[in-house]
Amino acid sequence: MIEIIVWTVVALFAIGLYLSWTAGRLDRLHARIDAARAALDAQLLRRASVTQELATAGVLDPAASIVLYEAAHAARQAEEEQREVAESELSTALRAVFGEAAQVEAVKEFPGGEDAAKELAAAVRRVPMARRFHNDSVRAARALRRHRTVRLFRLAGHAPFPLAFEMDDEPPVALADRPGS
Repeated sequence: MIEIIVWTVVALFAIGLYLSWTAGRLDRLHARIDAARAALDAQLLRRASVTQELATAGVLDPAASIVLYEAAHAARQAEEEQREVAESELSTALRAVFGEAAQVEAVKEFPGGEDAAKELAAAVRRVPMARRFHNDSVRAARALRRHRTVRLFRLAGHAPFPLAFEMDDEPPVALADRPGS
């Protein structure tokens, strides 16, 4: 009888240890998602800010300046539900204005244009990387949350189901291939 009790206690301890380890892993994944989302938000804000600065610098033609400024402003002011659409529209505006290398070269001719073009190119390249990192974290957390054990023992607690950030983040060809920071 004592042997059965000992084995039951050992089995319960092993199950508890596994559940604790799984809950900790899920918690770390949720923390990673939060950090990745903060990094993505920072990169999106940086891209919009650099775009607005470039649009108001007087180095672009007026029509391009208005298109970029309005798209960047909309992306910065968008509510969370509309953020993906606004950021996609900014990507589209950037591709429309900087679709050809001639436009980037025209920007570089102005004083401070070289630095502005490098800064915009860096911001445009970092957004897809930050979004990919965020979405990979979301994918890993979703996979773990789908496990039967996690659902049965409610190891996710009250944490919301993680959502990927889906947007058009294709960089303009003229900016995507630029070397620099």
